[in-house]
Amino acid sequence: MKLPARPLGIAGLLFATTTWGSLFIVGKPVLAHVHPLWYTLTRYSIAALAFALLLLGRGARPWRLLRAHAPRLALLGGLGYGVFSVLVLTGLAHSLPSHGAVVMATMPITTQLVRWAVDGVRPTRVVLIGTVLALLGVLTVSGVLWSDADATASTLAGDLTALLGTLGWIAYTRGAARLAELDVLEYSALTTVAAWPLLLLAAVAGSLIGWAPLPGAVDLSTTWQAIVYTGLVPTVLAVLAYNAGVRTLGLVTGTAFLNFVPVSAVLIGAALGHRPAAHELAGIAMVVAALLLHSLAQGRAVAARASGVAPAGPRPLACAEPTR
Repeated sequence: MKLPARPLGIAGLLFATTTWGSLFIVGKPVLAHVHPLWYTLTRYSIAALAFALLLLGRGARPWRLLRAHAPRLALLGGLGYGVFSVLVLTGLAHSLPSHGAVVMATMPITTQLVRWAVDGVRPTRVVLIGTVLALLGVLTVSGVLWSDADATASTLAGDLTALLGTLGWIAYTRGAARLAELDVLEYSALTTVAAWPLLLLAAVAGSLIGWAPLPGAVDLSTTWQAIVYTGLVPTVLAVLAYNAGVRTLGLVTGTAFLNFVPVSAVLIGAALGHRPAAHELAGIAMVVAALLLHSLAQGRAVAARASGVAPAGPRPLACAEPTR
């Protein structure tokens, strides 16, 4: 019996956002043993192999596209997988998993600011209000605007590093529009494969200059399960599940589900014994509220276009789809 599409779409979006929240919790202990550069390389080595296997049934077309667009695919993959992953993991090393999830959840809003700066398309007033609220939420989570008496020191440096890293993923997402002949799987897979040599070169160079020590056998034996998990589940399966959910339920609904990324990180952390501080819960609530405002603005614009009525103010823009 064929299952209804809507429940499957909801399940896909919940799976994706939950596993993206788990990425920060599973990845945090790895960073005590493996530098972010080498963690990124090993994680995307696994992902590249998995994506290549998924493309086997498509014949020669994907590899013909890879040869035709190799430089651009490598550059975009380097930004989306290299810059994004290394900076987010570096920030995570100096912060908390729940904070990384909060920063990741702000990407749809940050995308609006990038489009404003690069393309000159001004977001709506509601989105601008949501942007300010989201940034205040990140600062609150970091302990800058408000922290408990028993809270640890501010994690602002780590959180801002992760926030800077999200610009790499936004650039990667924007680049997809210039390669419209590639579908979702082809773009995800071919950018991973094309960028792998750049990730290897960066990791080796980092080791040669003494910045990224080569992980030893003991380090890898201690962390291999976490690395395999993050290479397969949040990096490959969650992306496919998210894109399937968006295709079924629409971009506006998919964006709304990003609210669950920081929530899932907090819930998983609490189940593992980490008690969230009051300022962390307050900051997460502010970011979730900002994303709801963003989704509301998108929904109004989509409804207005469907009815043939021009929405008030500038048109809201499509958001970035995070992956990990």
